[in-house]
Amino acid sequence: MSKLPDLGAYLREQRENAQLSLRQLAEIAGISNPYLSQIERGLKKPSAEILQQIAKGLQVSAESLYVRAGILDERVLSHGDPASAHDVLSAIAADPDLTDRQRAVLVEIYQSFVGPKERRDRTAPKSSGKRKATQKEN
Repeated sequence: MSKLPDLGAYLREQRENAQLSLRQLAEIAGISNPYLSQIERGLKKPSAEILQQIAKGLQVSAESLYVRAGILDERVLSHGDPASAHDVLSAIAADPDLTDRQRAVLVEIYQSFVGPKERRDRTAPKSSGKRKATQKEN
């Protein structure tokens, strides 16, 4: 969770640059101002959907918030590394046919299958790029 304070500080900076009060941004994003305050202070980890709503309110890209929150890998966002586990997230972020809501939902669904980035980093195989089958399909 080392990224949370960075995310919170970034959100606060963006909110202040947009000349929005905490209450105004919370209302625009459709979340409570205590929850937004906790996010800004690094106490709560927002979902991809909440980040999407905040991004809209701040008029910044949701992808930049996903990177700050550790949901999306910045290298994939800028280089499109096909070997990366974040390739799916990069594709979701880049697809022009998806709405913001669809992107947020797809990111959450994907994360529910593969787990949070921190767990993937700890459990990622350290050997060659080949993956072992862990379970046979029925």
